[in-house]
Amino acid sequence: MTDSYDDLQASYGRCLRKGHFIERFYALFMGSHPDIPPLFANTDFSKQNMALRRGISSAIVHAAGSRLAERTMAGMADVHGSRGRAPVPPALYPYWVDSLIAAVAEFDPEYTPRLGQRWRQAMEATTAFFVSRY
Repeated sequence: MTDSYDDLQASYGRCLRKGHFIERFYALFMGSHPDIPPLFANTDFSKQNMALRRGISSAIVHAAGSRLAERTMAGMADVHGSRGRAPVPPALYPYWVDSLIAAVAEFDPEYTPRLGQRWRQAMEATTAFFVSRY
């Protein structure tokens, strides 16, 4: 049986309802490694924040095995691949996952270490997909 990750969708909803979740994620992510801020030097964060908001939802659904989300993730992976318009070196994905989980821990009032492990499991499945297409 495939895991639907409904608990992550609920957790993500709680994070978004508190407000400024995406902004906090980016603050954590930017501070997590010196190679990350230059990747965002010319970024319009009003657009990027919306893209990430949708991207996290898609990543959860992708980790659950959705074929529809696989197409979405393939497009995103291509954007962040070595020939994409916003390449992300594979070595930086663990910082993305760690920053996301840290933000979830801060924003989700129902966060538990077990929930954090589930977030990690799902997001590492998605980042592994991105790395495979790099």
